Amino acid sequence: MKKILLFLLAISSPILSISQNSTTSQIDETFKAYTGWFVDAIFYEIPFSDTFQIPWVLIVLIGGAVFFTIYFKLINFTGFLTAIQVVRGKYEDIEKHGVDNLYGEDAIVEDILKANQEDELNVAGDQTPGGDNIETIRDESADGEVSHFQALTAALSATVGLGNIAGVAVALSIGGPGATFWMIVAGLLGMASKFAECTLGVKYRDVGADGTVYGGPMYYLTKGLKEKGAGGLGKVLAVLFAIFVVGGSFGGGNMFQANQAAAQFTKLFELTGENSGLYFGIVMAALVAVVIIGGIKRIASVTEKVVPFMAGIYVLAALVILFANFSLIDDAFGLIFEGAFSGLGIAGGLIGVMIQGIRRGAFSNEAGVGSAAIAHSAVRTKYPASEGIVALLEPFVDTVVICTMTALVIIITNFNGQFMEYGVEIKEGVELTAVAFDSVIPHFSIVLTIAVILFAFSTMISWSYYGMQGWKFLFGKGKITDLVYKVLFLLFVIVGASISLGAVIDFSDAMIFAMVVPNIIGVVMLSPIVKKELTKYMNAIKKKEIAIEEGAGDLNDQL
Repeated sequence: MKKILLFLLAISSPILSISQNSTTSQIDETFKAYTGWFVDAIFYEIPFSDTFQIPWVLIVLIGGAVFFTIYFKLINFTGFLTAIQVVRGKYEDIEKHGVDNLYGEDAIVEDILKANQEDELNVAGDQTPGGDNIETIRDESADGEVSHFQALTAALSATVGLGNIAGVAVALSIGGPGATFWMIVAGLLGMASKFAECTLGVKYRDVGADGTVYGGPMYYLTKGLKEKGAGGLGKVLAVLFAIFVVGGSFGGGNMFQANQAAAQFTKLFELTGENSGLYFGIVMAALVAVVIIGGIKRIASVTEKVVPFMAGIYVLAALVILFANFSLIDDAFGLIFEGAFSGLGIAGGLIGVMIQGIRRGAFSNEAGVGSAAIAHSAVRTKYPASEGIVALLEPFVDTVVICTMTALVIIITNFNGQFMEYGVEIKEGVELTAVAFDSVIPHFSIVLTIAVILFAFSTMISWSYYGMQGWKFLFGKGKITDLVYKVLFLLFVIVGASISLGAVIDFSDAMIFAMVVPNIIGVVMLSPIVKKELTKYMNAIKKKEIAIEEGAGDLNDQL
């Protein structure tokens, strides 16, 4: 508890100073005085010439993604169809019970079926401590709390959001249509990073006696590196990651989301009262509280409904616009490819376009940051690589699909430069995207505002789980520890919606991307372990398929 109080004092001191100021500029200046050095260090740009610079953290992100793509033999592409089959539950039987128990020479299928029937009776009658627990899933024979699909949507809910709506518009304003190509490249490469880190998240997770899962980089950095004789380094990297993930959860995963959602809401309904943001924040905090108090099981049950719904609405609207302008799609792709390799009229030329696209793509899907491994580690499976394969779908959906669709809509509706001049940076990306959609679907900005609020909501509840895992790693596992974090998180929701952020957001972004450093170091060192787990899982799939071909039959329906 003493550690908790010291930590609260450390993070509250700048907030107390800020509260004494009344203007946005004073708030920014006060907060920057505390955090400016950290922001500058994380986003320091290495100058390669007079015309362009590359943030060093971006080099680490993309460098890691390229390494994983090569080391795992293009798993980004070779594992894609398998990932879809895993999400659909094709291999759920072997993940739950083990391939040898079901399809091996000494299979014990009848015993498993009998145990499953007893579990169903126990859960229905609530007669045994082996029954279902409202906070966990203790009646499962495989460790974990959520399904593959739930883990995927929980992680997607933290990445699919304002980056897809606002970030793409900003990238296009700076780098032109060509930035889209490099955004897609970043998404495809990031699939390998997600695969590696999420496999490790399951491999080295802790599972409590009641079935509660504790996972993420904090655990594979300590346990995994200890196995390799680098326990001291692992502990240092894990503590650093935990501190960064807690800070990121309060800032970019919370205050920024609440701030942008409040701004869109008040703008749409033309609310001018000085307390409108405060009231919005209180309502949002109450809604977030209902979800996060229930833990990862409730978070997953909400995100598996909210994420497909909000992404579906957004993608459907984009498709309507693209079909309405079907004849212009090839011209749009022409501009994308031409701009990707020429960079004409853009500051920094080809390299400037490349950096802008890769930067926005990598920052949007968070591949290599390590955050998603926390959500994916809660999955129910006996094979860690199964969830790594599922996780590689995340950058594809987030960046390759949704970001590309946003870019196409903006490019097509801006062919004649109606609302944006390429090469001139904009600040309000959401507003520009709204203009693009409104030009074809009148008043779609209303729906977009709802989407922004839902994106913000889902991002907050997922990041609350990420931050909670880091908090528990630092201060221990207990009800009081949990309560302190959740109260703080909800307070930051209200603060974020009530004030103009500025430097606060710079700091929170820096915290999130500072996670890249300890995470990438650890995942690169543990790559041989990931490869072993991948081989183990692919062999299990092959064994099942051979057994079915020989007449054993698929046991999924029975189990």
